[in-house]
Amino acid sequence: MDNSGDLSRAKSIYVQGSWAEHGTDAATVGVTLPWKEWKADLWGGQVRGHWDLYVSRLSFDGRRSYDSTWMFGVKPVWRWRPDAGRSPWFAEAGVGLTYMTDRYITVHKEFSTSFNFATHLGVGYSFGEQRQHEVQLRVEHVSNAGIKEPNPGENFVQIRYGYHF
Repeated sequence: MDNSGDLSRAKSIYVQGSWAEHGTDAATVGVTLPWKEWKADLWGGQVRGHWDLYVSRLSFDGRRSYDSTWMFGVKPVWRWRPDAGRSPWFAEAGVGLTYMTDRYITVHKEFSTSFNFATHLGVGYSFGEQRQHEVQLRVEHVSNAGIKEPNPGENFVQIRYGYHF
């Protein structure tokens, strides 16, 4: 742990709720695994990285016999903290891969692939005696990046609670 009491280099577990247009929602559980010694100074702050591994249950109004799917994902994430990394506030971005057990086919959208990409931007706040708790507000886009049509993509608003240990 560094001088600020920040646990940003510690593993974490989290729960997350996500909502998209037309009634799609998701419940997610995941873990983050830090890149141990990597860090960089940027714009008066500090950037660190971690891996985000998760599983989500997406529920939606389906056009087929199913109305939900499981999504598994892995994503490298870069997190920037102002004030040379001492601030409890942070911003982050990530881009990674996902796999859905059933293709995402709703009344309003149809994905052509089970493998997709997920990108997100988020802001968050760490709290607790050693900043072991955190909350985040994120926006995530999931699509196949034009590999195959149709590719309507889906945008999610996400709220996350994480605990570092």
